Amino acid sequence: MKPAVAKPIIGVIICGFLDNKQFVTNTYIQSIRYSGGLPIVLPLVRSDDILSHYLTLCDGFLFCGGNDITPLLFGQEPRQGIGRTNITLDLFQIRLMKGVLKTEKPLLAICRGMQVLNAACKGTIYQDIHHQTGQPFNHMQLSDSRSDVSHPILVESNSKLSKYLGKHLYVNSFHHQSIDSVGENLTVSARASDHTIEAIEHTSHPFVIGVQWHPECMYRTSPEMRALFRGFITSTKKGGNQH
Repeated sequence: MKPAVAKPIIGVIICGFLDNKQFVTNTYIQSIRYSGGLPIVLPLVRSDDILSHYLTLCDGFLFCGGNDITPLLFGQEPRQGIGRTNITLDLFQIRLMKGVLKTEKPLLAICRGMQVLNAACKGTIYQDIHHQTGQPFNHMQLSDSRSDVSHPILVESNSKLSKYLGKHLYVNSFHHQSIDSVGENLTVSARASDHTIEAIEHTSHPFVIGVQWHPECMYRTSPEMRALFRGFITSTKKGGNQH
């Protein structure tokens, strides 16, 4: 009998709180599982020692979607359109994000996760997309299924993201905030037709990608989204982090 092949451990950071419960939506966990990773949920803790253990334990990290980020954390006061926030969650995720970036372990950041990545790198966010310049269209779709597509994006041809998605594809959309100034050592790798930033990536890390849409909801219907998750998992093995 052949010994079981160790799977890379992927830390899935909690989405937020429901009453007194910390939660992660199941589609994130399943996308990691079906891509060949071993998902473990990382809860919010107020302990630098435990955060250090998270960074050592995991081979890669998935930052998920959720509510808005407290605007003071990216140098702004609240404006019209800001949604629900939780500064304790924000501080935990930004601190963990900075720690992950120092390890150079692979990182995939989705929707709010992409905005946390940008904030951790000293970037800023439009508190509501209607504050964005130009005429942004509605990025909060109201479809029967979260796997339905909403609008096209254009991917930069020289980006890491293009290896998995190609140059042009349709994505779903569930956000009312967007990136304003891009953080340090980050670059834009995809935009929508209204110039909304749809993806960012780190300029020097092997795999640090943030996307504004929800690929986990499109995992079963989109070969490109499956390729993105599998590329993320594969990068943990190439980096020599696998247990």
